[in-house]
Amino acid sequence: MRLGVNIDHVATVRQARRADVPDPLEAALLAEKAGANGITVHLREDRRHIQERDVERLRQRIATKLNLEMAVTPAMVAYAEKLRPDDACFVPEKREELTTEGGLDVIAHRARVKDAVARLQGRGIHASLFIDPDPTQIEAARETGARGIEIHTGSYCNAGGVAREKELRAIVDAASFAQRLGLEVHGGHGLDYENVCPIARISEIVELNIGHSIIARAVIVGIEQAVREMKELLAKARG
Repeated sequence: MRLGVNIDHVATVRQARRADVPDPLEAALLAEKAGANGITVHLREDRRHIQERDVERLRQRIATKLNLEMAVTPAMVAYAEKLRPDDACFVPEKREELTTEGGLDVIAHRARVKDAVARLQGRGIHASLFIDPDPTQIEAARETGARGIEIHTGSYCNAGGVAREKELRAIVDAASFAQRLGLEVHGGHGLDYENVCPIARISEIVELNIGHSIIARAVIVGIEQAVREMKELLAKARG
């Protein structure tokens, strides 16, 4: 299973002081050294953490793949066409949210998403859609021509007990359904060192993108150790 390390919150700390450190690129290079299979960043409309310069430096320097999370807007699509990240994941975005609050409504925005997917994939960029584990959204994702989906795992992470088991079953079923439709399946949002293993055991999911928990752990033990610990958990879960 591939691990994409989201380094947005390295930039969050930097932007709190409008300083030069910590440097997201330095964090990315250390994450790669520790075994990360890719680096994920979300260039948000309000630029609250990652900046254009960060993305451009990452594109030039990292040795693994760059996954750009982005809103489905003309400005962001044009930016991605110019930057040409390896992967692009379309996500919903609201200025007032603390973090992404659910999956993209592909059904409601099908035409716009389809056009954006076509433009990026025409540039050789692997396009995926961040969606809830909902079969109707998965079918709509397939119809846009996207090569993959990233299942939103936030509801699972926020639930407990019986409710968590129900959310996990929905993710298991969604991953299986998406794979049958020919979509590559990723997962992410809210995953940490305590809740990741049941998700990592889902064989259809080939990549997890994890940010906040790794960066939070890195404050204590350093980013290389934090990434190694997560990689070890994923390896054990896969058996």
